[in-house]
Amino acid sequence: MSGLTFDPMLAWPLVGALALLALLVGLWSLWRGLRGWAWRGIAGLAAAAALAGPALESGIRHKLSDIVILLDDRSASQSLPGRPAQTDAAVEELTRQLAALPDTEIRRVTVSDDPDGTQIGTALTRALAAEPQGRVAGVIAVTDGLAHDAPMLPATAPGPVHVLLTGQAQDWDRRLVIEEAPAYGLIGKPVTIRLRVEDQGAVPAEVAQMPARLRILLDGKEMRGLDLPPGVPLDLEVVPEHAGQNVVSIGFDAPQAALPELTDRNNSAAVQIEGVRDRLRVLLVSGAPHAGERTWRNLLKSDANVDLIHFTILRPPDKMDAVPVDEMSLIAFPTHELFMERIRDFDLIIFDRYRVRGILLPQYYDNIRRYVEEGGAILVSAGPEMSSVESLNLSPLGAILPARPTGRIYAEPFLPRLTEDGARHPVTAGLPGAPAEGSDSHWGRWLRMSQVIPDPRAQVVLSGAQDEPLLLFSRVGKGRVAMLTSDQVWLWGRGFEGGGPQLELLRRIAHWSMQEPELEEEALLADVGPGMAVTITRRTMDATAGPLRITRPDGDTEEVALAEAGPGRFTARWTAPGPGLYRLVDGEIGRVLALGPAAPREFEQTV
Repeated sequence: MSGLTFDPMLAWPLVGALALLALLVGLWSLWRGLRGWAWRGIAGLAAAAALAGPALESGIRHKLSDIVILLDDRSASQSLPGRPAQTDAAVEELTRQLAALPDTEIRRVTVSDDPDGTQIGTALTRALAAEPQGRVAGVIAVTDGLAHDAPMLPATAPGPVHVLLTGQAQDWDRRLVIEEAPAYGLIGKPVTIRLRVEDQGAVPAEVAQMPARLRILLDGKEMRGLDLPPGVPLDLEVVPEHAGQNVVSIGFDAPQAALPELTDRNNSAAVQIEGVRDRLRVLLVSGAPHAGERTWRNLLKSDANVDLIHFTILRPPDKMDAVPVDEMSLIAFPTHELFMERIRDFDLIIFDRYRVRGILLPQYYDNIRRYVEEGGAILVSAGPEMSSVESLNLSPLGAILPARPTGRIYAEPFLPRLTEDGARHPVTAGLPGAPAEGSDSHWGRWLRMSQVIPDPRAQVVLSGAQDEPLLLFSRVGKGRVAMLTSDQVWLWGRGFEGGGPQLELLRRIAHWSMQEPELEEEALLADVGPGMAVTITRRTMDATAGPLRITRPDGDTEEVALAEAGPGRFTARWTAPGPGLYRLVDGEIGRVLALGPAAPREFEQTV
């Protein structure tokens, strides 16, 4: 390659002006008849040409090849029937034709499956950024047209963009659409999930008006079934039954037709609703004023989620004096209303050093017992009265208490210690400052407790004087009962001999009684991490656990071994093969785990 080039020392307008001036001077000299007019004009033009910076350039130029970007969509929606073969054939033919073109290079970019959907925009932007813009001759995308990152698509492209769509004209699909779903719901209160069934594509006539038979399950248990025509919205009411995650699974079978639908993976969805309590309602009945009474009151009043009703019995009925009845208290003790009419409004009833003195009739105790058997909870904080003739154990309530007193009281200092069950139970395991095995560390001493004989079904989690039971738990029917055989827990709050975790222990006892999931001693927990990694934790009072059986969305099962991570805790790390609804079972303990979105994003729009 050779040619003449210019590199002017002045701007081109100035160079042109000088050349024009030299030409005018020459013409003027000719008109005036001056000698040497030609030389004057030639000299001016030569000066202007010199300022233009003429140069003779020679070299060799090589032509660069064109680049064609070939996008190959291999996302999950491209795995639908017929599409993989179409994609393979199109990519193979395009590669052959492009390779036959002279001076043409192919950059093949594969768009793989992603939890966030088809990322065509991101892949195209990265491919264009990696190539010189002047060499990009065009873009060809082989895809089903589904892109979940449309904002990432470049506004302009350096060349033409062609799209080859996979699929057939007769494709059709029926899917379940979750329009609205709550993230939280009050326990025992209905929440609404809005959904509909939608048909897409060339729907066969025999299917167009056929309703879908919905199956609705809550935590793996079937609730009900109903028929829903396509296109009709449905407000489905679901009642969260417990605190923590409630998994609602909704689905229907694929309709029968001569030409089957594209996929049944969008025929079901899982909605996770976190069950929360509106407010915890607690009834605290103190049998007599004492130092520990304020401990309970301060604990319950400090929790904004607790509605507390507290009665202290200052004057028992058997006390004979001249005080008028209407001056005994600011408000009357509404025994009939509390223990007969409104008892099921409470989540927990606490008897704090309560004596049986005729204030509550026997039928009230029977009603409290039924309340516990049907899912309620009571907590007994006992003092010396537990070993007397006024003991709650001698009332009809004694049938559900986790221990019965012997009548003996230990009036001596002792150290509260964790039992073997206490080291496993989530209420007492991991309490702040818990004495380590083999160390001299300990919590502060208590000074008095009652001797009791525990029920064989009760769990003793703390021991006291002479290793006698100090804190016991038991389950009665659907409810729970907790019992402290000492009224000295307030000593920890005062810091006596170093104190102890008074508030945390009482908080855990109260919340265990109200069946909070994080304090269940027999529980199966699953923590979903990045991707599809799941950390499984099995809490149990047994010495061993597992193996864990996992049922996948397609019905296949596998077993996962659990390794001991501490007393009463067994864990395992497991990676799920894909999104969907999984069932985890260890013995009688089960859990339903929903991974991924409510419905697979790749199969929302398949036609």
